[in-house]
This record gives sequence, C-alpha cells and structure tokens, in this order.
Amino acid sequence: MSTNDNRDELENKNNTGNESDSEKNKENEYEDVCFMCRRPESKAGKMFHLPNGICVCDDCMHKTMDTVSQFDYQNLLNNPTLMNELNKNSGMPNITFMDLSDFQNSGGIPNSQKIKKKKEEPKVKPEFNIENIPAPHKIKEKLDDYVIGQEMAKKIISVAVYNHYKRVSTGTMDDIEIEKSNILMIGPTGSGKTYLVKTLARLLDVPLAIADATSLTEAGYIGDDIESVVSKLLAAAGNDIEKAQQGIIFIDEIDKIAKKKNTTSRDVSGESVQQGMLKLLEGADVEVPVGASSKNAMVPMATVNTRNILFICGGAFPDLDEIIKQRLNKQTSIGFDADLKDKWDKDPDLITRVTVDDLKKFGMIPEFLGRLPIICTLKGLSKEMLIQILKEPKNAILKQYQKLLALDEVKLEFDDDALLAIAEKAMEKDTGARALRAIIEEFMLDIMYEIPKDDNIGQVTITGDYIRGKGGPRIEVRSNDVPKLPVKEATNI
Repeated sequence: MSTNDNRDELENKNNTGNESDSEKNKENEYEDVCFMCRRPESKAGKMFHLPNGICVCDDCMHKTMDTVSQFDYQNLLNNPTLMNELNKNSGMPNITFMDLSDFQNSGGIPNSQKIKKKKEEPKVKPEFNIENIPAPHKIKEKLDDYVIGQEMAKKIISVAVYNHYKRVSTGTMDDIEIEKSNILMIGPTGSGKTYLVKTLARLLDVPLAIADATSLTEAGYIGDDIESVVSKLLAAAGNDIEKAQQGIIFIDEIDKIAKKKNTTSRDVSGESVQQGMLKLLEGADVEVPVGASSKNAMVPMATVNTRNILFICGGAFPDLDEIIKQRLNKQTSIGFDADLKDKWDKDPDLITRVTVDDLKKFGMIPEFLGRLPIICTLKGLSKEMLIQILKEPKNAILKQYQKLLALDEVKLEFDDDALLAIAEKAMEKDTGARALRAIIEEFMLDIMYEIPKDDNIGQVTITGDYIRGKGGPRIEVRSNDVPKLPVKEATNI
C-alpha cells in the first residue's frame, strides 16, 4: 500500500473522530430526562442508563423493583389454574413489561424534547466567610455601602447574624445551648426590608429563600403548605441539604397572616399558618419535596433540619401606629403638665415604640412572637434619604443610567434641583424607594429614545424644570476634535 493511501486512512479516522467528539459535545449540552416521570437530571438526581438511550431516575427504578418484588412467584408455581393461564398467554398474567426493542431505531429522546443544561454561573468571592464571621461593625460597614439610613436596623441585624453564625460554627458550648435569634422586621413599604436581607445573603454567600406569607395555608387546603418555604431554600442551595441548613429564609408580608377579627369561619390562612410555623421557627426535622413545590408519589423527599436556619419575617403592619397611639394616649392625664392626645399624631418615629403587646393586639399569637425574639423597626424614608438613595449606594439608580448612556459615549448628569424634584414626587406617591425608579423611568424614556439617533450628543443634564414639566434637559454637542468611537470599542476601554 502506498504512503498516499495511508495518509487518506489517517485523515478519515481523524475526521470520524472529530465528528464523534462534536456529537458527544452536543449530547453533553442536554440533561438526561427520566423516561417514566419525565423529570430532568437536575431535579431527579443521578439516572440509570438503559440500552437505546433510555434513562430512568433512581426513584422510579426503586419503585419498579418494589412492584416486581411484591409479586408472589411461589404461589404462581404452586397454583395449577394460574400456571394454565401462564401457558395459554405465554407470559405473566396481568403484568406487562416495556419492550425495549420498540426504541431501537428511535435513537432515544429527540433533542427538541430534551432540556438543555444550565450554564454554571461564575462564582463571585463572598465578602465574608461564615466559618470565620467578622465582627458586627464590619458587617454594618458593608451594609452601609448598599443601604442608606436605617442605622438602628442595620446594627440589630449585624449583631443577630454575627451571633447566629457564631452559634452555627461552634455548635453547642459545654452544656449551654444557645437559642436561635430569629428576627421580625417592621417598617412601611419601600423602606428596605427585602433589600437588607438580599444584601446580607449576598455578602455572606449563603442560600436565601424569599417566600410570601399570603400564599401559605393550613395543610390540606388550596395554597402552599408551610413546608414549601424550606423547599424553596433547598432549591436555592442546589439541593445540597447541608448548605440549605445554614441558609436564610425571609418570609415577607407576615402581617397578612394575622388573626381575622370577628369571624366564625376557620382561619386557614391566618392563625393556622402562625401555629404551623412554630416548629419551623424553633427548629425541627421537616420532610420537603426535592425539586417540586408539592408532595406527591413521584417526587423524592428529603429531611431538612431547621435548627440552624435563620428566619427573618418582615411586614408593613398597616394601622399598627393606631394601636400604638391608643396605648400611649392611655397614659395622658388632666392638668397643666399633661400630655396632649394629639402629641403622637405627627411623630415620624412612632413605629419604633412598638411592643409585643401591640403586635398581639394586631393579631399575632403569643407563641409566634415568642419565637421571634428580635424586633427590628425601619423608619419611613425622608426627602433627604431619598436623595441619598438616588446617588450614594454602590448600585444607585443614577449610576445605572449613567452606565447605560456611557455605552453610547454620552455623559449623563443630574443637577441638585432635579434630585430634589424627584424626591418630592416620590414623597407624594408614598411608596418609599420603589417610587424613585418609576419616576426616573418616566422622564428618561424620551432621552433614551432620542440619544441613539444623534451621534453628536455628548452630554445630557437633567434639570429640576424638566422633572416638574416646566422645561427640558440641557443637551451639549460633542466637540468636533473628539470623534465618537464605535460602541464595541467604547465598551472595551
């Protein structure tokens, strides 16, 4: 055989090898799906690979084996009637098995019905290590970079988290067992309750589950079971039980499960939910479904211990200030030195005077409040705080828009009068910091639409008159000696 023939053979082998490698890479892009319960590998766990590209999850395989093993083969052999039936049908009575030969030419599940694997997100190095948790003042310093104001709330949360994770890392010290310090956060809407918890979980790099108390009902009724909050945490931890047992669960709208007053019907979404959450808050072994929100026969269960899970409950508690006023006004007396009844009407920090008795009167049961020993109140946002929120945090709203326009080589500026006008409009809406983005989105719409049309625009300054509807923004044209770079080059600088 000539050398040319040998080269041709080697090239053909290399080509077929490359084709097989590309086919393998394509196959690796997709997850295996269980042939019986149709769950992907990310939810069902490791698969058993059968001939002809068929996969069965561990749970379905065990159930199949259990079903087969329960058949009484000894009784079949000893019973002549059953044996005659077996001989007639040439097979097991009332039992049918999958014929794998039906799938020989099918090539398994088509790619259009497969689920692509999720790309692994790049891991960001956490600010803190829960094995060596920093002092509370350092935790608060990091929270200051993202959250404006709420000094007392940040101090309370920093100390609570420090004590909790120190307790988790050390276990029990001698014979003294340290109790868990769950937190109840009370504050008006838009004051930063959820944002504080999200920031804290990101700094600690622990799994965080945010649940809504309004969707929870007593077991057996339409709605989510109380254990579903733990199931969300397990999913956030990538089904890693040990990691989930050191996570944080934030239950929002906790004030919506207060006891219903003057009702004779069963309170399945109020007092019953509070009673059902008692064991979770204190610490118990909870059976939760893996990879699903509800329990059923096809979903495997996992046992999660909630003893080291930090529970933070938050709510706006509307009309709680009226209950506090009633209690404080009872202390008023008659005479020259007596307090006036309207003394507390205009007190912006009235919510900070809340007591456990006020929360009981609101509709929270004593057993529930006893498992939330730390009560943390957040103040309503003032005009000055809203201006700070606009420009000071690391991911402030103004910085986000400035970065967007910088991609088009345009500089965005807000003058002080514009910031004041935005804060005044936000105060009128009375929805806290959430109003800021809605207002800026409204006034930035035309600017974001018009700027890509004209390459000569170099700087845009938002003025107070533009926000108040009395004028327009100041637009400056770029100088001729500074050419505009293409967006691709500008983003690489």
